[in-house]
Amino acid sequence: MDDQKRRDAGMNVRRKVLGNAWVDKSIANRNAFNTDFQDLITRYAWGEIWTRPHFDERTRRVLVIGTMVALGQWDEFRLHVRAALAEGGFTPEDIKEILLQQAIYCGVPAANHAVKEASAIVQELGLLKT
Repeated sequence: MDDQKRRDAGMNVRRKVLGNAWVDKSIANRNAFNTDFQDLITRYAWGEIWTRPHFDERTRRVLVIGTMVALGQWDEFRLHVRAALAEGGFTPEDIKEILLQQAIYCGVPAANHAVKEASAIVQELGLLKT
């Protein structure tokens, strides 16, 4: 696959996973400093990795959310939790199960923070059950 095909495939997956509004906002915020980085992640993260056939999109979402907990990358964690709930067919219970798993493998402090962050998103999206 050449770079343009990879870029196009990556943009399609990126839009499907994150939603058009988020991607449009990212594109609108491109500038001379960050354009090359945006192109890199579109071609490689989205166009090369997310399009690979071995894992389905749901599995990749679970991996990304869990990895963001492990690394403490809370901006990306919030982005992917919101996208999983809004675009990916995940339920709050799905997110909760990922975080319970991560509590064991990443530690309670990381999971505690993740629960706080995810709870705010669940509530913001109107998905919090009483």
